[in-house]
Formats: sequence, C-alpha cells, structure tokens
Amino acid sequence: NQARRSTVSVSHLKIGLQCGGSDGFSSITANPGLGAAMDILVRHGGTAILSETPEIYGVEHTLTRRACSRQVGEKLIERIKWWKEEYSPGRDVQINGAVSPGNNMGGLANIFEKSLGSSMKGGTTGLMQVYRYAEPVTQKGFVFMDTPGFDPCSATGQIAGGANMIMFTTGRGSMFGAKPSPSIKLATNTPMYNRLTDDMDINCGTIVDGEETIEACGRRIFDLIVKTASGQKTKSEELGIGDDEFEPWKIGATM
Repeated sequence: NQARRSTVSVSHLKIGLQCGGSDGFSSITANPGLGAAMDILVRHGGTAILSETPEIYGVEHTLTRRACSRQVGEKLIERIKWWKEEYSPGRDVQINGAVSPGNNMGGLANIFEKSLGSSMKGGTTGLMQVYRYAEPVTQKGFVFMDTPGFDPCSATGQIAGGANMIMFTTGRGSMFGAKPSPSIKLATNTPMYNRLTDDMDINCGTIVDGEETIEACGRRIFDLIVKTASGQKTKSEELGIGDDEFEPWKIGATM
C-alpha cells in the first residue's frame, strides 16, 4: 500500500468515504467533520471518494451544482437515472425514500435526511469526476464513485478503484474494517464512543458536546489520517478486523 510509509505525501492519498449505522447526530458531527477534513485533503492535492449512490438520492443537485463541468454533472445524473429506471424497478428493493430499520431507530425518518448528512462527507470543493463501480480513480480532488449503499460492497469498489484508506462514520457502532486499506472509524456521539472505545478511532461527538467546532474536528481527523498513512495502526488493525470485508457487487438487487 503506497500510503503506508514512515513519511507520507498527502497527494498520494485516495480516501474512500463511508457511513453506516447513521443516527440523528451523523449530519451535525462526524459527517461534516469528515467533510472539513476532506477539504484540507483536497487543498493538499489528495483525493476524496464519495460513494453510496442510494444515499445521495434526493440531494444529488447539491453535488451537480459543484461539478467542474456540465459533462461531469451529467454523469452523476445518468447514474441516478440508471438506479431509478433500470436497476431497482421490479426487484424486491428499490429507491423509495425509506431508510433501514437501524437508521430509523437512530433517529432518521427518511432517505432524504440520511442523504443530506451522507453527502456532507465530501466537503465543499468542486466535483471533479464521476466513476463507475471499481473503475480506477485517476482524477485528484473530490470525486464520486457509483456504488450500492451496502458498506462492505461500496468500500470494496472504492479500494478496487485505488482508495488506500477508508473513513467510516457511524452513530450506532458499526464494526467495520477493511483490508488492504486501513479503516478509520468516526463516532458521531460520545456515549457510543465511550461504549465502543476499543473499536472507534475518533470521537466526533465533541462537536455536539460543545467542546470543539466542526473545523477543529476536521483538523483532528486530518491529522489522524496523516498519522495512519504514516504507519500508525487503526483500531480495526489492532483488533484484526477486516479479513472478511471483501464484498464485490453481486448480481441481483443490492442497495
């Protein structure tokens, strides 16, 4: 993995962005905090890969208006159209505005609330390119890869496309690790972080606790990214989690 060196060039980093087990705090703590970190990453020449197409459904216009060109914006719309008109109709699941039971228990009422929070992971910079699942990511800056919302499947596509690190936000404590790319888990709230401190890398609940701003949290996340890329082990690596997280996009309906 080219990112794991004693010293790291940030421009070599390609970060896959994931969220799972989202809750009502995701959109006000971990996701915007991660977005702030990705803005720093992009300013230093790195690459941020937002994915999970069903989880930007309903807010895709917030991304297309940031597209660097009409062509890039239309690529994203084409992917949304494919999901709505070709992939999901007639199957046992579809893009219908509902969220998973776990998301619902965490305080999210519908997919639009989740999508508004999920899209924040990408920060505020321009959308530079849109990729198909597992397509090699060559464009630096903020990009999007079309993947299902199922986290292991989505992360597998990002890693296949070149992501050398995964950032995973969670409000309900998803036990996720990925190899060969190290996975950093960001807790959205302090109570969950305290219960699962052995498996959570960073607590973003400090934002809602009033202990730091989103910008300060973003800087803390970015600093951890650099340390991890330089050789510091993630909690998942220390626990040996991740051997079974390889999950290609299977034939059939995968949301």
